Amino acid sequence: MIELAESGMTMLVVTHEMGFANKVADRVIFMDEGQIVEQNDPENFFNNPKSERTKLFLSQILNH
Repeated sequence: MIELAESGMTMLVVTHEMGFANKVADRVIFMDEGQIVEQNDPENFFNNPKSERTKLFLSQILNH
């Protein structure tokens, strides 16, 4: 999948692997209970999340 993304192929990928999403995504969409909570480019999504729910999620998975 990484090779396909790097070749420019358009894909919609659903994943819980944040490292993978950060590496290959052009846009990250975070959903909770079926609702879009936040969407942004990976740089801003991971380094400057806007919603409190996104901040909580990232703090729980990235700091373990």
